[in-house]
Amino acid sequence: MRTHDLDAPPHRLWSTAHEPALTVADGDSVRFSVQEALAGQFDALRTGDALPELDWDAVYPMAGPIMVEGAEPGDVLEIEVVDVTSADWGWTAVVPGLGLLAEDFPASHYHRWDLSGGKVADFKGVAAVPIRPFLGVIGVCPDVAEPQPVLPPGHFGGNLDCRDLVVGTRLYLPVQVPGARLALADPHAAQGDGEVCVSAIEASATGEVRIRLHKDRTIAGPQLRTAGPLRPGLEDAGWYATMGVGPDLMTAARDALRAMIEHMGREYGLDPVDAYVLSSTCVDMKITEVVDAPNWVVSAYLPLAVMR
Repeated sequence: MRTHDLDAPPHRLWSTAHEPALTVADGDSVRFSVQEALAGQFDALRTGDALPELDWDAVYPMAGPIMVEGAEPGDVLEIEVVDVTSADWGWTAVVPGLGLLAEDFPASHYHRWDLSGGKVADFKGVAAVPIRPFLGVIGVCPDVAEPQPVLPPGHFGGNLDCRDLVVGTRLYLPVQVPGARLALADPHAAQGDGEVCVSAIEASATGEVRIRLHKDRTIAGPQLRTAGPLRPGLEDAGWYATMGVGPDLMTAARDALRAMIEHMGREYGLDPVDAYVLSSTCVDMKITEVVDAPNWVVSAYLPLAVMR
C-alpha cells in the first residue's frame, strides 16, 4: 500500500476524456488539496458585499480523475475519509434563483466566516457552528456519452453534499467505467442536512482518502458507514424543530424551513436572510413521515448546542 500526492490541474465535468491524474492500487491512499466550489470568485468579498457575476464555467474544480487498478463496472469502490482540514476562512451565500426558498430570498447575500479557531465558527455572536469538514463531491465517473456537469448527483455519487462524510466515514460507490475515475471536490467546513440556501460553509481544504476495491459486491447507488455517532457534541443540549405538513415533500420542506426562520427571528433576533444562511450550515432537514397519505411531514431541526 502506497500514499500518493494528487497534483494535477482540476477538471470540471464528468467525462472519460480527461487524462488521469494518477493511478492507484487497492488499499492505496491519496493526499489532496481542493479549492472551494467557486474557485476563488468570492475571495475578495466581505460580509454584506454584493455578489459579482459568476463565471459558471469555473465552478466545481475537481481533483482527479484517480484511476483504480482493476476497477470494472459492477465493482464497488470504497473511499475512506482519513483527513479533511479546512482553510482558515469560508463563505456562505444566497445566490439568486437557487436554494430551497429562492422565491422568498431573491436578492444576493454573502457571509464570510472566520475558521481560524479550528473548532467552531462564530455567527454574529448568536451561534457557534461546529467545524466538521467534509467533501461535498466524491464520485466515480458516470458512463455517459457526453460530458456531464458536476451540480446534480447521481447513482455514481458526485455532488452528494452529505454532511456525514467526515473523517472516519467510508463511502461506497458503484463503479461505472473501467478504472472508476474517482474525483474529489466541493469542500465544506460545516453544513446542515439539506444545505437549504444552496451553500454550506464553503472552504478550501486539504486531506487524505484511502481507496479499496471490492470485486465481490454490487450496489445500485451510494452507501456509507460512519465511524461513530452522527452528531457528536450536539445531542446533549436538545433540538428545536419546526414541521411542514402536506401532500408534497418539497412544499412541506419549505414550510418547515420558513417556520424555522421565523422562530430564529423571534427567539434570537436574526434577520430572515441571516436565519436562512445559518440554517444552511447547521439546521437538519428530516423526512419525518411518508406513510400517512395524503399528507407527509418534513421537519427542520435546530441543534440548541450551537446557539448562544
